[in-house]
Amino acid sequence: MRINQENLNYGIIGNCKSSALIKDDSSIDWCCLPQFDSDSIFCKILDKEIGGNFKIECDDSYRITQKYFKKTCVLQTNFSNGENEFEVIDFMPRFKKENGKYYTPPEIVRILKLKKGSPIFKVLYDPRLAFASGNTKTYKKENFIVSIVDDEKYETLFLYSNLNKEAIINSSETTLNENIYFVISYNEKINLPNIEKVFFELDQTKVYWKSWCYKTPSFESYNDEILRSAMTLKLLNFEKTGAIIAAATTSIPEAIGEQRNWDYRFCWIRDASMVIKVISKIGHVKMVKNFIDFILNIIPDKNEKLQIMYGISGEKNLHEETLDYLSGFKNSKPVRTGNAAYIQKQNDIYGILMDAIHFQIQKYSNDDDKHEELWSVVKSIIWVVRNSWKLADKGIWEIRGDNMHFTFSKLLCWVAVDRAIKISKIIQDGKSIHKWAPLREEIYDDIMENAWNEEIQAFTQTYGGKDLDASVLLMEDYGFINAENPKYISTVKAIEKELLVDGLMYRYKNEDDFGLPSSSFTVCTFWMINSLHKIGEKDKAKKIFEKLISYSNHLNLFSEDIDFKTKELLGNFPQAYSHLALIDTAITLNNK
Repeated sequence: MRINQENLNYGIIGNCKSSALIKDDSSIDWCCLPQFDSDSIFCKILDKEIGGNFKIECDDSYRITQKYFKKTCVLQTNFSNGENEFEVIDFMPRFKKENGKYYTPPEIVRILKLKKGSPIFKVLYDPRLAFASGNTKTYKKENFIVSIVDDEKYETLFLYSNLNKEAIINSSETTLNENIYFVISYNEKINLPNIEKVFFELDQTKVYWKSWCYKTPSFESYNDEILRSAMTLKLLNFEKTGAIIAAATTSIPEAIGEQRNWDYRFCWIRDASMVIKVISKIGHVKMVKNFIDFILNIIPDKNEKLQIMYGISGEKNLHEETLDYLSGFKNSKPVRTGNAAYIQKQNDIYGILMDAIHFQIQKYSNDDDKHEELWSVVKSIIWVVRNSWKLADKGIWEIRGDNMHFTFSKLLCWVAVDRAIKISKIIQDGKSIHKWAPLREEIYDDIMENAWNEEIQAFTQTYGGKDLDASVLLMEDYGFINAENPKYISTVKAIEKELLVDGLMYRYKNEDDFGLPSSSFTVCTFWMINSLHKIGEKDKAKKIFEKLISYSNHLNLFSEDIDFKTKELLGNFPQAYSHLALIDTAITLNNK
């Protein structure tokens, strides 16, 4: 049973090129084409009035339910009033062709499949191209319906269907007597769709996802949640380059009415590295290798400075703009495109990336064709860490105020050196250990001396500070400290007391550049569950976990944040961070 019935009730479909969000009443409220970071064709989720959507509508006698076809990313929305019934099937094609390449066109396929009776419905087709920035005009042509915006920007969108075009444009009541298809395509189709083709693509796409799931190991507990999270992470993978986006949306706020609204359709080195480490644990090697290639492509030179984030094609400039004409999710302005955080200095990314590289080399030690390139990256990272670990930075939470000496950033600098030493042992018989071991020890001693607060009996958010931070919980996970260490146990209990409220975690409680945090950060609750389990409080950990997963939406999907009071999902959706942490935590709980 789901706690909140109005809970970002969207399903996601996609093909590793782009994605779309479909509300539980069939409305496509968000989609960017031809790829994740493109302008939107529907963005009702960010403005109910002018954002645009595509909905199948029936009278109030119909009961609407929504689910995924089992072990797929094909979404099924069922309409039934007892006498009449049909289902709306939505997917973005993805399957392997005879030539071995994947078929992933920038398009959405929607099928109305008659189940029984003679249902009456309307098509509400209202694309608003280019983030609804201009006047989108829609015209009927011989073979398709075309939508055009050409005032501020130029964009086109094509709709193909076996339904009467007038009925679509005029939203006329129509009786469903046969199966109907719609193909929403960014490109004009050379080979026209037909009902047989779309059902073939449906079957092939189902086969692809079921085959992908078949490669994922089964778990005794929480298997459905793990599998849905794994598929969601796959959907956030831009396969062309190997990039993994943080979330499919922009500007869904962390709290209603606040301004913590960011564009997450980019590749954060931190988030993506954590994703591939988790996805590797469940056997999906290709995503790991593709991301490693992405890293090697964005840092071709040894003196290349690693940014915290990149565009999905490796872009380095992610200029941030606000779209002031859009009212925002539940009137929470601003709507942003781009992300100014790309210029920030965050020292934790070096350790997180090094940890992912080490995990990949360790797990696939026989696959050594990239070892020389990766070794150059390893040495470059160590050079950067040696010169920057003592410096203040913005930290994992990308605070836009003054730089500070964040404990987590120092911890991950230690991780960078520790993993470099371990990599050295694997690929060069440990020849570099004597050079790097003193640095590792120096950083370790510095953290133990400056991050520990004797009065609070905990490692704190910053050196010399008193504020607590959920990220410090990862000290044990990264191997810096043992779970039996009294200082770690004390830290977990202090953070639990201070930041855990009714089973949900704050990242931190201290004021930042946008005021006091007011929502729970989902990944942090998973971190707390992991930590409690590791210090021996397994029953408590399981109880909090099961409470937390009940806050997902109707399809087991999570966003970035959860409202403490209403349990409403908030923040960009679906969130890679949340889903990778769910998988990791569920695996931990399976290890009884």
